[in-house]
Amino acid sequence: EVRLVESGGGSVQPGGSLSLSCQPSGSISNRCTMAWYRQASGKEREMVSLIRGQGDGTKTYTDAVKGRFTISHDETRNMLFLQMSSLKTEDTAVYYCAFCASYNGDKISRFEYWGQGTQVTVSS
Repeated sequence: EVRLVESGGGSVQPGGSLSLSCQPSGSISNRCTMAWYRQASGKEREMVSLIRGQGDGTKTYTDAVKGRFTISHDETRNMLFLQMSSLKTEDTAVYYCAFCASYNGDKISRFEYWGQGTQVTVSS
């Protein structure tokens, strides 16, 4: 069974930076649509950023992180990254990576693989 292994979470002061990474434990497609989600305490999971697969490469971000977060994918190693800068207290959450989206029309219906989650805490 292939799992997604995340790393890079931690604690940082407001205005600081963190970088998250995610890599499959086995062989899966490196052409999938991939994403980062987050879930803050008491809130629903939300998509933070997505990178379209199949050679498209289009990147999208939720409004709250635009200009501060950058998603990237290393196709050779099939690693997904999320570079986070100018972090705010409201960015505190458990962050999850997800690989290989399935679509229902234009909407994502599910991801085939999920990471275990990594805690990001932004606090002074």
